[in-house]
Amino acid sequence: MMVSSPFGGQRPAGLPRLPTPPTGWPIGSYGTYREAQQAVDYLAEQSFEVSDVTIVGVDLMLVERVLGRLSWGRVLGAGAMSGAWFGLFAGLLLGLFANQGFALQVLTGLVLGILFGLLFSAIGYRMSRGRRDFSSASQLVAGRYDVLCQPRTAEQGRELLAKLALRPPPSPA
Repeated sequence: MMVSSPFGGQRPAGLPRLPTPPTGWPIGSYGTYREAQQAVDYLAEQSFEVSDVTIVGVDLMLVERVLGRLSWGRVLGAGAMSGAWFGLFAGLLLGLFANQGFALQVLTGLVLGILFGLLFSAIGYRMSRGRRDFSSASQLVAGRYDVLCQPRTAEQGRELLAKLALRPPPSPA
């Protein structure tokens, strides 16, 4: 059963409205999310009640991977590209609803998008004054992933995951 969430959308009936700590007994612990996900997939294949299961990331870390050095060329190139996409979208919308030339509307949107993208990216980079002259991507990762299960089925889940651990790893294809 789905119920409305106070933040919009739907949520399963058993989930709390606000963020709460997870409950349950640990039935497995894994070094990667992929391994924890494979354990839950295995439980599902064994007709285990997986709605009793929660995967919890423990020892969270924010990892920022540096992708490269920023330069005026890179900043302006990225600004022009993002502006071009937005301008193209705006131009297509104008072309669909305006009574005059479709191609002219699209071209005008594209050119204006590029110009505004260049302008805003240049202003943003200039305002940073060299404090952050690199580009990066951030990712939230955990040191380990615990699989928790509600007490009523935890022992059964632990036994099934013990069988999974005894299986030989799949051969590379």
